Amino acid sequence: MTQTQALTKTLVFPLDVQSGNESLLHDARLECRRVFNEVLRLNYDGWNWDKIENVVEQNADLVQNTAQRIIDKAFDALDNYYDYDDWGRPWYKHETFPLRMNYGEGYNLFLEDETVRFRISAKPYNHVKGELRGTQDQFDLLRQAIEDDDWHVGTAEALVRHGREELHATVTNETAEVGAKTTTETVTGVDINEDCVALAALTEHGIEDSVVIDYPEIKEQRHRYFTMRKRMQEAGQTGFNDVFRDKEQQFVHDQLHTVSRRVVEWIQRFDSPVIVFEDLKDMRDDIEYGTRMNRRLHSLPFAKLRDFITYKAAWRGIPSDDVDPEYTSQQCPVCGHTERANRHKKRFKCCECEHQDHADRGAGISVAQKWLRTQEDRNVPALNTLPQVRKWELRRQASGPVDGPTVTHHTERGHQTDGVSGVSDQSTGRSSGA
Repeated sequence: MTQTQALTKTLVFPLDVQSGNESLLHDARLECRRVFNEVLRLNYDGWNWDKIENVVEQNADLVQNTAQRIIDKAFDALDNYYDYDDWGRPWYKHETFPLRMNYGEGYNLFLEDETVRFRISAKPYNHVKGELRGTQDQFDLLRQAIEDDDWHVGTAEALVRHGREELHATVTNETAEVGAKTTTETVTGVDINEDCVALAALTEHGIEDSVVIDYPEIKEQRHRYFTMRKRMQEAGQTGFNDVFRDKEQQFVHDQLHTVSRRVVEWIQRFDSPVIVFEDLKDMRDDIEYGTRMNRRLHSLPFAKLRDFITYKAAWRGIPSDDVDPEYTSQQCPVCGHTERANRHKKRFKCCECEHQDHADRGAGISVAQKWLRTQEDRNVPALNTLPQVRKWELRRQASGPVDGPTVTHHTERGHQTDGVSGVSDQSTGRSSGA
């Protein structure tokens, strides 16, 4: 059984500019930056938002709908700032800003026999034309979005990435088919953390598999950028503050895309899966651990990683859901005993049955169990033994990524898969046994 829903995907195309000057795109992005910063400045000066919109739009040297898109983006950033009780104040941009456009107004695409041509209205009455470059899969989706009545092309951004001009265009399938949650066979519990995401796949008959995907570079790089910004502020050199902030955000964004892709690839292996997250929408309101820890936790991209996983899974027909996160990290997945003392950092040891586990993997199992309990006519399996914990560590290619699973330690008393206490990471030759 399936259900239909609208799904949006971003397609990335390098631009082959053939008429018009590429400097027009650069100048337009500079003007977008000025418009964004002007909205922030007038807001901090106490202007009414309706007045800001009218004044900035009239003075913008951009196509009208493009100016509106940039103004809306600035208002969205301010809304997010005020929604989170003045946490994460938007800062002025110092690098060029993406040229954000509506299809049919700010940019147009034209299908030809073997290519797709573009026309971008960089400035009023000034167009940049050329051909899109990219993979065949991307072109197939774009052609379908242009020609199929159930699809449409949406907004796009013209930007420079890795030294080349690119167009990031959104396409939406209004009638995409996604599996129904109630008819799924495999429940995958997801526990998202600062440095890893734990996955546990359960059926009504037992646990199928589990894995912990580590992404230590996100935590490391976020701390590195924070330290650089803090030192520059102490030295009174704040000019590059936003540059470092933008670089950090781009790094985290790219890493989360990689993590979410690995998560969905792993989940796809199971029969009729559903992905279950902890509902953390009120988490920020509950966090109060001191200035340093608050900064780390409030800025964690939990929602962004969940969104990336959800939409990538939906494009593959996999549905998602959530459960109340209360006590999922403290509950024993074997006997059900719940106590704060069960967990100490990454180590879980039940005070009742003495079951030991990787704390995040155990939380993933508890999330899946809790979801099964909320469903009618669904059995929650008894888990007397659990497989060993497998870990994947995601590193950038230059650092030598570990693509295979690594067993880290025993998961319950007296049980070892294949009777081996540790499994070597064959890609590096390093022993991973505890």
